[in-house]
Amino acid sequence: MALLSNIHGVGLGLKRELIPQIQTLYGQAIIENIDFLEIAPENWISAGGKYKDQLAWFAARYPIVCHGLCLSLGGPEPLNTTFIHQIKSFLKQNEIPLYTEHLSFCSDGGYLYDLLPIPFTEDAVHYVAQRIQQTQDILGQRIGIENASSYVAAPISEMDELTFLKAVIEESDCWLHLDINNIYVNSVNFNYNAHQLLSGIPSERIIYAHVAGHYQEAPNLLVDTHGEAVIDPVWELLHAAYQQFGVFPTLLERDLNIPPLTTLITEIDKITAIQQQYVQIKNVASATCIA
Repeated sequence: MALLSNIHGVGLGLKRELIPQIQTLYGQAIIENIDFLEIAPENWISAGGKYKDQLAWFAARYPIVCHGLCLSLGGPEPLNTTFIHQIKSFLKQNEIPLYTEHLSFCSDGGYLYDLLPIPFTEDAVHYVAQRIQQTQDILGQRIGIENASSYVAAPISEMDELTFLKAVIEESDCWLHLDINNIYVNSVNFNYNAHQLLSGIPSERIIYAHVAGHYQEAPNLLVDTHGEAVIDPVWELLHAAYQQFGVFPTLLERDLNIPPLTTLITEIDKITAIQQQYVQIKNVASATCIA
């Protein structure tokens, strides 16, 4: 299996619309800053024919990570262990080193086609952590959990988002899949300081990050659509994260209104430039200490 160390630099979500464009431009300087790709395993596990061949083509050329959609870690029903075993086989067959999921739920007697928030309670911490541990035991490896966006606060919550997130990570001993945009979205929706929450993130658990755009439904309501360009406050949060924690792999999400690859590359290149800025700062600081 490929090593996690192969996941570095800047990534891009592999959407069907982008497949022929990446294949056409592969090896050209214009896409040289795409270092890894992300797929939703649900869209590929049963793929055959052309799609199976496409996945093999990309797996031979790029490190790939899996970001799941339907495990429903916070859901009321038992975990779908058959599906987790399918994930395990899929990761092994395609030499994919990492699987992450959302800290949310999406099923209750059937799939709800949305990612719903988990109440921030001590009972929920234990419940979700046990389900993460069960998943990790089956897979034989750690998974990453992504901090979720939400739009309605659970009335029975006993703690804030950061406290809940940290408690789940500590109890389950999993990675953190840090979503920078989700921090900003929630900070607007629930009127808190995004930079203050970011400063409390357990940086040693960050495995990689997402940046994305969102839709502004109202001045105090943002919807995490991944359908727009990344906005300045989210870029500022990414700067702050690198400054506080160091540079980590970061992926551009775009799921709706997908523009041509050449348009997305401008955001890919911007992430690369920001990463290089903080790598250079670290190098200068290290050289100064040695001197």
